[in-house]
Amino acid sequence: MFRVDADKLNELALKHREEYANAKPFPHIVIDNFFPEEVLDNILNEFPKADDIDWQKFENKTEKKLANKNERYMGDNTRFLLYQLNSSTFINFLETLTGIDGIIPDPHFVGGGLHQIERGGYLKIHADFNRHSQMRLDRRLNLLLYLNKDWKEEYGGYLELWDTAMTRSEKKILPIFNRFVLFTTTDFSYHGHPEPLTCPEGWTRRSLALYYYSNGRPAEEIMGEDHSTLFQARPGEDIKEKFSGMTANTFLKKLVPPILLDVRDSLKKR
Repeated sequence: MFRVDADKLNELALKHREEYANAKPFPHIVIDNFFPEEVLDNILNEFPKADDIDWQKFENKTEKKLANKNERYMGDNTRFLLYQLNSSTFINFLETLTGIDGIIPDPHFVGGGLHQIERGGYLKIHADFNRHSQMRLDRRLNLLLYLNKDWKEEYGGYLELWDTAMTRSEKKILPIFNRFVLFTTTDFSYHGHPEPLTCPEGWTRRSLALYYYSNGRPAEEIMGEDHSTLFQARPGEDIKEKFSGMTANTFLKKLVPPILLDVRDSLKKR
């Protein structure tokens, strides 16, 4: 079974670290053919379809996508690769490439794991949550590995990187097979897949996602408070949810954590 090669990773990190640091609108790198093709072929073969497993589903004005972080719904090849991407060997590569010391992987794959977007789906421009809810660590890096063979430009699905003032997209990255993307996450690293996917019916935009953390971070990277995902409207775009016509109960469900609603309902039954 394939294992990451420490020497090759170190060579890659040294080759690209200056490019990573100087990239605009924020530090990032795009590397094609990152793994041997057969490695990702095995993962693609076991990648669950949209109706194969109990995906976590998002569908609102800011995101329409499927996600799964549950290892029991992942194939053996997928789990083995994800474990390697959280290994000491790979963390050393990330630290050399990015210049960030003390990187900590996330064994829980919070927000990450398997991602899949069907035709018409999207993920509006945003900055990610900045603290890990379980480990209480600061989020520093996003890793995306795309799994889309024969992907054409007209299918869309570009990952867009936006400037901090949200005036323009400074880079668009097509999600083609075996394309590795890594970028620094701050409260101002705005990115997303904002345009609805136009791939043929039955196709999906598939990727693996991993996030990395540290204990503390530079003060200039944060706005001060812990926060969840911060969605940002593009010029002329409306991403606000409309609550008119909703019942009070439906409105509450959009705002209140489910566990609190369960407590409320159980008290009503007494």
